[in-house]
Amino acid sequence: MKHLYWFCALLLLMAGCKPKSAAPDIGAPAIKSYAVRGIVEQIAPDRRKVAIHHETIPGYMPEMTMAFTVKDTNELKNISPADEVAFLLFVGENDHWIENIRCLGHHVGNVTNGMFAFDTPRVASGSGETFPDGELLTETGSRMRLSDFRGRAVAITFFYTRCPLPDYCPRMNKNLAAARDLILAAPQAPTNWQFLSISFDPQFDQPGILSSYADAYRQSDSRHWLFAAASASTLADWTPRVNLIIFHEGAGISHNLRTLVLDTQGRFYCQFEGNQWTPQQLADAMLGAAHGSSRFAPP
Repeated sequence: MKHLYWFCALLLLMAGCKPKSAAPDIGAPAIKSYAVRGIVEQIAPDRRKVAIHHETIPGYMPEMTMAFTVKDTNELKNISPADEVAFLLFVGENDHWIENIRCLGHHVGNVTNGMFAFDTPRVASGSGETFPDGELLTETGSRMRLSDFRGRAVAITFFYTRCPLPDYCPRMNKNLAAARDLILAAPQAPTNWQFLSISFDPQFDQPGILSSYADAYRQSDSRHWLFAAASASTLADWTPRVNLIIFHEGAGISHNLRTLVLDTQGRFYCQFEGNQWTPQQLADAMLGAAHGSSRFAPP
């Protein structure tokens, strides 16, 4: 019996010392990768962005021209516009980047469409001029005009629901969600303010699609935040005022990023260009506009 006791104790000790398998990190966001080919359209001066007219990425993105982030600028050392390239696209929860850029040859002909422009991220003061009115089809199916929001400071960001890269349209709406939380939590915050997420894809982004998309960002709390689509005539009037570039390529839409703030009189208060601005910056601008501050001071 004594030997049996020590034998069982040894078995228990061995079981306790057995290496345990590592538990999966359920909270860690998955990073997906895609093999892509395309033609280089433009390279940003700092070589941190490259515009590539890429082929369809099955299951992820239609054929279009997209400005991709390059982590290692040395990868573009021997790459020029009109080069055909292959690369890997990595997509995380909040950002994307490309790696392993290889030149496959040179495309004969002028491939630069002349419409794509790289943004230098900045926050700029507005002109103080009244922003043009325009018609909107809201997520509820009602029609409104921008002038219906007079008396409120208004933040407008432009997006479309099929935008795939997380640091493009999804980041804009995540930033609006965070900025809204900051304003709602601010002591003695004003109530005369409104967020508008406006789609520039009115044919696809119908009210039902906008409503479902909005729920992912608003968490069933629609206070001070409306999703809508702008009519074609409204977009034609607005885009040159804020240098918003939009062009359709098959099923895809190439675009840059613009978020603007209007004061309570509908005047151009400030503009956020690119995707590097913070929710706190937007919240501060909205509070200033709502309180009637006559001028926005860029950070």
